[in-house]
Parts: sequence; structure tokens; C-alpha cells
Amino acid sequence: MPTNALARLTRIELAPPRYLALPSAGIDISASGVKLAIVKERMHGIELVSYGEERIPPAAMNDGEMIDRAPIVAAVRALVRKHKVKFANVALSESRSYLFEATAEGNNPKEWKTSIEQRLDEYIPLPPSEVAFDIASLGVPENPAQVIGVGYARRVIEETLSVLDEAGVQVRAVENEMFAVPRALLPQGSFETVLVIDIGRTTTKLAVITGQLPRFATTLDIGGHALTLAVQKYFGVTEEEAKRVKAEHGLVVGEGDGEYLQAMLSTVSVMREEIARRLDYWQSHVVEGSGHESITRAILVGGNATVRGLPEYLETGLKIPVALGDVFTNLAPRDSWLPPLDYLESLAYTTAIGLALRDHDA
Repeated sequence: MPTNALARLTRIELAPPRYLALPSAGIDISASGVKLAIVKERMHGIELVSYGEERIPPAAMNDGEMIDRAPIVAAVRALVRKHKVKFANVALSESRSYLFEATAEGNNPKEWKTSIEQRLDEYIPLPPSEVAFDIASLGVPENPAQVIGVGYARRVIEETLSVLDEAGVQVRAVENEMFAVPRALLPQGSFETVLVIDIGRTTTKLAVITGQLPRFATTLDIGGHALTLAVQKYFGVTEEEAKRVKAEHGLVVGEGDGEYLQAMLSTVSVMREEIARRLDYWQSHVVEGSGHESITRAILVGGNATVRGLPEYLETGLKIPVALGDVFTNLAPRDSWLPPLDYLESLAYTTAIGLALRDHDA
């Protein structure tokens, strides 16, 4: 047997237990900055062992596209050097993707992908030669198979890989952020249909998740910064002071807060109306047993999801339960370790943690 074949066989047959394997890292690049999460499997389960964030200028990203790559490269490089990361999974923006459902002929993923490739222009409005895509089964064992697909312009992927390469990171996998998010929020094996509301600085991402796969996703052009601006305008204060007021008061009514609350609601009501419109459309097309099931609840995540009273306010308009998410759902039981990340702060790391968990999928 050739030496290299023997070495490979040894690695397979004598592979170390997963709790002795190297840590897994996820990198999430967004308009607010670059976030890193590192998880490692211990004997009692998976732990978040390290995390970090580097800010980037607001103009460096626009609608999920890298406009000024230099500060993004610098931010990634600073994070991976500090945390000694060489390999990572990285997210691609939902707003640059094309999510679709289709039927595919064949009996395995390779045949399904070939089937889709032959009519790719039906699902993605770009020349097929300029598209990279992947698919996942919706779990119904039949031919033709029902699959969910996601595609990107090749230049978007190549741009992301180029930035990571320049920063000294070897990319293990790239995936749509809305495939990473449910991996952090929903228990493995969950078939529940939920609405994930991810409120960032400048955008709010919505995704309907069934069986831990996104069935619908879209990005709204309004985020938490709009609330900060509303506070700034009302009080005439700096952005940092406005952030503090927003965090302390939120949407909770206090004595003498009537005008302030009105200023906040004039902005957040627009967000609620846009979310409700997408939710109503989904709920009105429910067909039980078809995989298009009713949404049972909404999960709120993101760096700007922690505004006091926001879950309750959204719930009154959406008519379904709304609660903050738990990004530690698939990590070790809380009685066996203490997360190094504050719960409210952790909501900004949902995508990064989901990416890190990709290497631990059952």
C-alpha cells in the first residue's frame, strides 16, 4: 500500500474523538462590522470558546456588496490574528442571493443538481455561466425530488474568497447567512415553521424556516439605526447618546415619555407593517401537508433586536408569539459551562455561531 494511502487510512481509522478536534470558526461580514465565533466540542457538548468583532466604516458595505475592501480585509485580519484562526466558514449576504424551490429529476444530490443546472435560467436571472449554486433536499423521498436552491453571481463569491485570502484565512465553506442562522437557533431535527427576524444596523432580514431550511427570505431597507436617528432628531443629541437612550427606554412607556415614544413608533411601525405584509402573504398560502405550513412563532435576533419592548410591540401586529432567540440552543447544557458572551450581546453573533456549528452538523 502506498505511503500516502496508508497515512490517509490511519487518519480515518484512528481519527481522534470529535472533542479533541480543532475548534471551528465562523466569520460574518455585515454593514456593522466583522464578527467571529469559535466553537469547540468538549466531552459534555459544544462550547463557544471565543468571539470577537471589528467595526468597519458604514460606507465599506452597501446592500451586501463590498464597496471598500481595504477596511474589511483589515478587520478580518485583526480578528483572525488575535484569535489565531487559520480556517473558517464564511457567510454570504442574503440580499445578494437568489433563493428558489424546484423539482429535480434523479435519485441523489448529484443528479438533482445536474437537472437544475439544465434550466438554471428559470430560477436565477443571470447567465448560467456567471452563477454558482447549490441545493438541498426538502426531505420528501420521491422522483422528481423537491429541493431548495440558492445561487449567487460568481463574482460575489470570488470577491468574498479574495478578501478572506488576503486576510490570511483559508475558507472551508461559504453559505447563505439564512442557512447558518437556524443552525444556531433551532434544535437539531426541528421541523417547526418559524419566522426569523434579524435586525441589523441598516437592514432587517426576514426568513421563513421549515425543517431548518429557509423557504423564503428577503431584506428590508430599514434597521436599528433608523431608531437611533429618530432619538437623535427628537432629543438633539449625539449618536452615542441616542444609542444609550434607545437601549434604556426602548418602546416602554414611562411618565412623560409620550412624545419620545411617538418618535420611536413613527419609525418602528414601518418595520412592523413590512414584516406583517410578508407574514400575511405566507400564512394566506398555507397548504397543510405540502411543506408550506403555518408560521407558529417569530424569533428576534440581531445586534439591534434588544430594544426594550420590541418583541411585545411586534407581537401585537403580527398576531403570533414573538421572542428573542437563543443562539446557545445547540451548544452544551448551561449547567455544564458558562457562555463567555452576554445573552443580549450574543444575538448579534447568530450568523457567526451558526457558521461555526456547520462543522458539527450531525
